[in-house]
Amino acid sequence: MKIHEKYISRCIEIAKKGLGTTAPNPMVGAVITCEDRIIGEGYTSAFGGPHAEVNAILSVKEPELLKKATLYVSLEPCSHHGKTPPCADLILEKEIPRVVVGLTDPNPKVAGKGIEKLKRNGCEVLSGVGQAACREHHKRFLMYHENKRPYLILKWAQSPDGFMAPLPGLRANDPQPYWISGSASRQLVHKWRGEEQAILVGTRTALEDNPKLNTRMWKGPSPLRILLDRSLKVPLDYNLYDGTAPTLVVTEKNAPEQLPSKVRFRNVSFDGDFLHHLMEVLFEEQLLSVIIEGGRDTLEGFIQEGLWDEARVITGIHPLRKGLKAPEVKGKLQREFEPEKDRVQIWRND
Repeated sequence: MKIHEKYISRCIEIAKKGLGTTAPNPMVGAVITCEDRIIGEGYTSAFGGPHAEVNAILSVKEPELLKKATLYVSLEPCSHHGKTPPCADLILEKEIPRVVVGLTDPNPKVAGKGIEKLKRNGCEVLSGVGQAACREHHKRFLMYHENKRPYLILKWAQSPDGFMAPLPGLRANDPQPYWISGSASRQLVHKWRGEEQAILVGTRTALEDNPKLNTRMWKGPSPLRILLDRSLKVPLDYNLYDGTAPTLVVTEKNAPEQLPSKVRFRNVSFDGDFLHHLMEVLFEEQLLSVIIEGGRDTLEGFIQEGLWDEARVITGIHPLRKGLKAPEVKGKLQREFEPEKDRVQIWRND
């Protein structure tokens, strides 16, 4: 591996520490070297905090070395004022002579302006290093800015004979989840929740499972809960309205006068091209990633429209023999592993 790619790879490695906390900012990693020795590292703080470049510069114990150092960063340094000052300005202020960039930032507020500013002020910039690895790492951020929608992750559990739920009516008097997967897989799902910005279900899943959709079995933030409820059939005393996590209800109806805390409503027409209207709403909400954890109808809607990027399918060990058939996806199998006795498959939409 070439030396520049080696340090960009390290940028990606440390950037992953920001997964689940930086959005809608990208999770960037930065490494500072001097004479082929790492003298500073940093990754993007939780949203509103310092960016990776700032944290890397602040970590350098011998600041005088910065004037002959090289800064590596997985994504172009910003050049605009947001929650924090421009990183490009700090790089110039510290007189760092060389910057190696993985990807140009697709955000229109940056989009090459950071690189241009550095070059214009005498900084040597090399861009496009380790580009494929950086695109994979920044897939959520890139999907949002390049395609104007979140990175969409389908998730469901199914029995080995291909069912995702028992026959309707089994839980009519006691709405609660029906567990197909084991405890290790359920813990993994909570880990996933803490890594993404939002989680979405439809009306039927909310009524039959009465899910909480928060992060409990793993340390991490709870995602924004999104409920698709065209006619507001889900009662206000159900878990999605309990105020334990921010919740967005997408509906055609008017919001009740007395809304529980942390609950917001967005009106969308469910007729016609509903999912694309929904994508516009999620883009406006600045959501970089959403887990679709709904029932078959909700999942099939996204699959049929080709609106998915990743599918995470958990297969348990106990057959159901009858019930609601699980959906099927056609894509590329990325990886497969077994938490305890279950099997998890990760598919990508190719």
